[in-house]
Amino acid sequence: MRIKIVYDNVAYRNDMEADWGFSAYIEDFKILFDTGAKGDILLRNMKKMGIDATEIEEIFISHGHWDHTGGLGELLNLNDELTIYVPQSYRLKAKNVIPIKDATKLHDNIFSTGELSGIEQSMVIELNGKFVVMVGCSHPGIRQIMEAASQFGKPYALIGGLHGFNEYELLEPLEIVVPIHCTQHKKEIKEMYPEKYIDGGAGKIIEIE
Repeated sequence: MRIKIVYDNVAYRNDMEADWGFSAYIEDFKILFDTGAKGDILLRNMKKMGIDATEIEEIFISHGHWDHTGGLGELLNLNDELTIYVPQSYRLKAKNVIPIKDATKLHDNIFSTGELSGIEQSMVIELNGKFVVMVGCSHPGIRQIMEAASQFGKPYALIGGLHGFNEYELLEPLEIVVPIHCTQHKKEIKEMYPEKYIDGGAGKIIEIE
């Protein structure tokens, strides 16, 4: 499985544009996780990573903050038939919006934790028995998110924004940790778990087999 980080505060590749926000494309399933802050940057970065925006089939919105939803308009202009999964509290006017309240199976191997703390959902992807947890900003807290994700299977990887998270012991069971976007303690996480830590940034491709 290839997860392409197309929008992040920092750029992994010199040709990519960095901007405050987050978006990642789960290539194998044609699902875009969040949409960054600005649609023009999102589309340019996607093009540089070889992603045809018209081939996206679904969008998963973690929460309604501007730096995760800013590219929605441009994507809907390209294809207003997109299926969009949103947390129940986020009001979005579009053709195919699916509000998520509780833990939900979206596809055979793709799940939502459900909206946690009335603000944010996370996505769980299963691949060959490995469960990858995708987070937007982790507003509900990593402890609550990981507990919710664990109902589908033992988390293998954690990818996304962790804000001020510092309960580092919660990362111990994981094999891969990719802290990006709003994460405040990247240095500490890298020092504590160098074998698990992977740098993110716009242009980074994470491969999980």
